[in-house]
Amino acid sequence: MPGKDMDRIRARSALETAKEQPVITAIAVLPVLAVLGVVWALAGFGWALLLLLIMAGVVVWKGKLFG
Repeated sequence: MPGKDMDRIRARSALETAKEQPVITAIAVLPVLAVLGVVWALAGFGWALLLLLIMAGVVVWKGKLFG
């Protein structure tokens, strides 16, 4: 299927970009880490871990990050 090939190309390109430019990756991940840090500070480690697992599940289920 043509759509699957395009997804592989995009995934490979994203991985190469993350390897070559770790600062871009850090900037992309920073909001998620900030939210987890705030939840951890306000509600505790267990709630932060639960939120992380839910967000990871959404990423796996949807196949991409929130959208």
